[in-house]
Amino acid sequence: MMIRKHYYVSGRVQGVGFRYRAYYTAQHYGLTGYAVNLDDGRVELEVQGEQAIVDMFLGKVEEGNFIRIDRVETRNMQVDPKEARFYID
Repeated sequence: MMIRKHYYVSGRVQGVGFRYRAYYTAQHYGLTGYAVNLDDGRVELEVQGEQAIVDMFLGKVEEGNFIRIDRVETRNMQVDPKEARFYID
């Protein structure tokens, strides 16, 4: 089942390759969406794909060196059938 989730991720997530790790993880698993740094130190993400893969996505991203996720705010979103890639902004 295809799902889409929106995340605000806090912790050691800026300046440690978090967005690039998210990008490569999304590419590897065929997910779409985006990752962007926020001025308050969090990273905002939207991730779309098969539910099982989306559910394990942040765990795979956190396996990157120096990354530490302390808090995640999550909400479900409508799937965007036109979205074709994952990008970093």
